Amino acid sequence: MSKRKLVVIGNGMAGARAVEEILKRGGADQFDVVMFGDEPHGNYNRIMLSGILGGTKTLDDILINTPDWYAENGIVLHKGDRVVEIDRAAKAVRSAGGRVESYDVLLIATGSKAFVPPFKGAFASDGTLKPGVFAYRTFADCVGIAEAAKAARKAVTIGGGLLGLEAARALGDLGCESHVVHLAGHLLELQLDATGGGMLRRAMEGFGLHVHTGKATTEVLGEDRVTGLAFKDGTTLDCDMVVVAAGVRPNSEIGLRAGLTVERAIVVNDHMQSIDDRSVYAVGECAQHRGKVYGLVAPLWDQAKVFAEHVTGRDERAAYHGSKLATKLKVMGVELASMGITEPHDDGDEVVQFAEPKRGTYKKLIVRNGRLVGGILMGDISKAAYLMQAFDRDAPLPEERLALLFDIGAPPQAVSLEEMPAEMQVCNCNGVTKGAIGACVAAGNRDLRAVMTATRAGMGCGSCKGQVDALTTYFLEQAPAPAAALAAEEPSRLDGHVQARILEDGTFSMMPDTEDGHCTPAQLLRIAEVAVRYNVPAVKLVGHDRIDLVGLPRDEAAKVWNELYMTAAE
Repeated sequence: MSKRKLVVIGNGMAGARAVEEILKRGGADQFDVVMFGDEPHGNYNRIMLSGILGGTKTLDDILINTPDWYAENGIVLHKGDRVVEIDRAAKAVRSAGGRVESYDVLLIATGSKAFVPPFKGAFASDGTLKPGVFAYRTFADCVGIAEAAKAARKAVTIGGGLLGLEAARALGDLGCESHVVHLAGHLLELQLDATGGGMLRRAMEGFGLHVHTGKATTEVLGEDRVTGLAFKDGTTLDCDMVVVAAGVRPNSEIGLRAGLTVERAIVVNDHMQSIDDRSVYAVGECAQHRGKVYGLVAPLWDQAKVFAEHVTGRDERAAYHGSKLATKLKVMGVELASMGITEPHDDGDEVVQFAEPKRGTYKKLIVRNGRLVGGILMGDISKAAYLMQAFDRDAPLPEERLALLFDIGAPPQAVSLEEMPAEMQVCNCNGVTKGAIGACVAAGNRDLRAVMTATRAGMGCGSCKGQVDALTTYFLEQAPAPAAALAAEEPSRLDGHVQARILEDGTFSMMPDTEDGHCTPAQLLRIAEVAVRYNVPAVKLVGHDRIDLVGLPRDEAAKVWNELYMTAAE
């Protein structure tokens, strides 16, 4: 059967991840893949741009897919060439460089662009930003900002979200007197309430950052280049450099010009298809699903999986139902975890709260009908894994609320790791799941450094590094002997893994996990055949949709592990 042609507009985190998911599902045998990217290099981790700005990382450090990766996987990459037209009637795209590529399937993954509010004086007469004013979104932006900071005395970052705070910290490290101006009443208003935002502000000021909240910028001062900012309250702030990190806007114009329905972004159905054209898909920040546009990477990974399942035919019923937003961050060394709402909405909402300002510790949970609907952890995020799992699963909470914030009476960490589903995101920056870490350990990576290098988990903001370490130890303890037997296995195409335990009588128990908790008829038959072939004494159906093969003798364990591991990978 001849291959179809997949054209991907966008070589950022969404587009490249979607192609990776297709390759994992055998898509190289189904598609010839052509990708277009605006930037002149391979796909990189945008979350790690603060390291570029601060001079602690290079482009090579943050690349996810090098140019060699595209060639090795038979992907044609047109880098530094923007697609300017989609001809849906001819099923072809045209780039700024004059390239024309026909398609059978088109994926739009154009992401978003930095939003520069229409401040008076922000732009020069030719429409470019005034000298001394910078947007903060791309690798090139970071290079320009870092170079300008060498000669700057006083820099102001507009925007007190995560990117703004990272930029302000980097500018301070580069020798500038660094200020943050934020429209909202407190920092990180999407992740924190006023109390948490106030505590974060004090921590930032302790690092030498000057914070101005509740400030509405109205004008960029200066004739030929920036000399300061003016605000709605009549005050001004002198500076010779301005970095705008005031949010993003979806890059959806290409879809609008092609006649696709665009509201906030390109409107898609549950399969991530355009509602106007079934041969056109969109994922990431340029896609609007059920009225929502997601700016975090975890929803992006989920969308990429659904797209790949559907377009390869592996699961034509695969559907994206939206994401519950939860994230872990590290802001200037302060660890944060945030999930759901930050303030109670209903009269019956229960608030569980603890604050220790001198230690920078703040914990707040919002419970509705016995389930977690919102949470903030700052300073001490040791309970983050347990709480984020409860939030994601909408699980009933223990009546002893103290157990939710502290280890007193709460499930020990080993239980939490055991109960975490394989598809649960551990590293938000690089989209690494618990299952991926298990597969990595099983493939012969025997320590934290090796696991981090192989998966990139913990190499972004670093807030998940402790959990990656704990999971690495957990998987090593679960199955040291069988894991060694898998050292030669190729982990790059594996999405599932096998958990194994040594029982008190010296025999082994093994539980194959399949991708996202799904099991195909072929996989189920394979598990049954393995159980019969090796005379497995007992097969149990256990919690979280798992099958447990119990009582395997040591001399058979590695053989069974190999067969089940390959079953999980299919």
